[in-house]
Amino acid sequence: MANDWKDRLGMVYSTNPDFKFEADGEEEAETLSPQQQKLIVTLDRKKRKGKSVTLVSGYVGAENDLKELGKMLKSKCGVGGSVKDGEILIQGDFCARVMDILKQEGYKVKRSGG
Repeated sequence: MANDWKDRLGMVYSTNPDFKFEADGEEEAETLSPQQQKLIVTLDRKKRKGKSVTLVSGYVGAENDLKELGKMLKSKCGVGGSVKDGEILIQGDFCARVMDILKQEGYKVKRSGG
């Protein structure tokens, strides 16, 4: 714990000699099984200079598991993309292919938008 002081930047001073600082760590949500997930697939063009992006949202679970799912989708579609803010972005219009892949993996998938 060499950088313990960085965790306490909001704490100014305590007069209690028995005081133990406890950081409020964010607890990651437990990853649900694919059968319990309800994913939403959308085609988005907003704020992307007219380029279409396939968005997969609604994932409940750990960030690492979401990144693994995103990596698998990108490799099976053969395109680039990223994982940001709990969403998977796949470059291009791959809604139908992404839905098929997710259904094969056992996820409940719903199409949203046009």
